[in-house]
Amino acid sequence: MGAGSSATGVNQFGHRTPSVEILRRTELFGTLADDELQRLAAAARTRTFRRGQYLWYQGDPGDTLLVVCDGRLKVVFGFEPTGDEAVLHSVGSCEVLGELALLDGAPRSASVVALEQTTALILSRATVLDAMARHPAVLEAMLRAVGRLVRRLTEQNGDLVFLDLGGRLAKLLLRLAEGRTPGNDGIVLDTHLSQSDLAAMIGATRPAVNRVLHLFAARGLIRVEGQVIVLQDLPGLQRRAAT
Repeated sequence: MGAGSSATGVNQFGHRTPSVEILRRTELFGTLADDELQRLAAAARTRTFRRGQYLWYQGDPGDTLLVVCDGRLKVVFGFEPTGDEAVLHSVGSCEVLGELALLDGAPRSASVVALEQTTALILSRATVLDAMARHPAVLEAMLRAVGRLVRRLTEQNGDLVFLDLGGRLAKLLLRLAEGRTPGNDGIVLDTHLSQSDLAAMIGATRPAVNRVLHLFAARGLIRVEGQVIVLQDLPGLQRRAAT
């Protein structure tokens, strides 16, 4: 479907469309029955964003929730007047963005930009609040998501104080690997995050991150192939992340 088109839940043959399956795979809406998922899918808009395109900017109205169908996005916080940015985290398929602003109706607290071509479902605030009111499981999932966000940001602040650069980078790589199945060669991280992005996520510079990545590679912890990083020694990275 093209940019701005609506996403119906069932096609002309009575089969569930991909938008319903995407919603089913999210933690937020995964407990809903088929008819409720179809209702949400019918209310959603589908948009495709090119690589480097901003989906929204810090300070924009927080009146929609976004569900990633495919692609990858990064969440960035800008500092004025220097123009510097801190990358807070990245999200991929079946993950949700915009919960915080949707709950309190305040402007966006951070910007979101596509790391690669990304297709997403967009749900209005009214639609999501209605689902939360009618389904306690959706409300509970939303509260868990916001709780994780607060915990992650608190932990990141603590890491800046108590961990050195190597520890922060090892911990970040392990976090990016969560939910991925190891292959024969290790866990492949193909997140489309540049070394500058990694640096912005842990409060460092790109040259410093580059040096630590090469050090990790020399120790056999990882292998670097351009923007792709293969985690070869998870126990070693876990030990490094704890120091």
